[in-house]
Amino acid sequence: MKTFKGIIFDFNGTLYWDSELHKLTWREYSKKLRGTPFSDEEMLKYMFGRTNEQIIRYAIGKQPTPEMVEKYGQEKEALYRKMSLEDKDNFHLAEGVEEFLDFLKENDVPMTIATMSDKLNVDFYIEHFHLEKWFDLDKIVYSDGIIPGKPAPDIYQIAAKNLNLNPEDCIVVEDALSGIESARAAGIGKIVAICSAESPELYKSVPCVSEIISSFKEFDKTLFDVSCKF
Repeated sequence: MKTFKGIIFDFNGTLYWDSELHKLTWREYSKKLRGTPFSDEEMLKYMFGRTNEQIIRYAIGKQPTPEMVEKYGQEKEALYRKMSLEDKDNFHLAEGVEEFLDFLKENDVPMTIATMSDKLNVDFYIEHFHLEKWFDLDKIVYSDGIIPGKPAPDIYQIAAKNLNLNPEDCIVVEDALSGIESARAAGIGKIVAICSAESPELYKSVPCVSEIISSFKEFDKTLFDVSCKF
């Protein structure tokens, strides 16, 4: 069995299961942008894994100005962070995440995050989830207004480079179809889909997904080249 040298995580809907919260926030905010909320189909196709600019462009039906992207994006993200803090029962890393990250750290497996969240949200996650316990914060890749949104391959190519690894030597964990396509296009060696909000059936139809899990407790640790440390 092929083993891998490093791992890259998407964040939203993967390490932190906030897909329903993002749906609620965008439903609420899309009313302001176009008068009607996004449908589930629209959110699956045009929201998950995309930049705020891409989502806003879809919502208003034209290319937004940079000023519009900044204003609308920050209003939506402020609402999202407020709703996150209020949702006390679900404001935590997903089941099994901390134990899995502890394993990776103890075995010196290179790891990072590649998310289309912006810096304000990433800093929010770092503060409340104490991500510095596991991750080199300088290696986290996030939406900076320059990196193309998923499904473009750039974000995963950059993340692999930050780990000093070739993409084919990395595992990516994703929940969004656009993120899965991004990882495939980047040449990632293995793509693991996690069912945080969708059924396994969605991912079974995606050829590049080689494993489907419903919890990080199910992750196969033998996929990493650390057998001598077990």
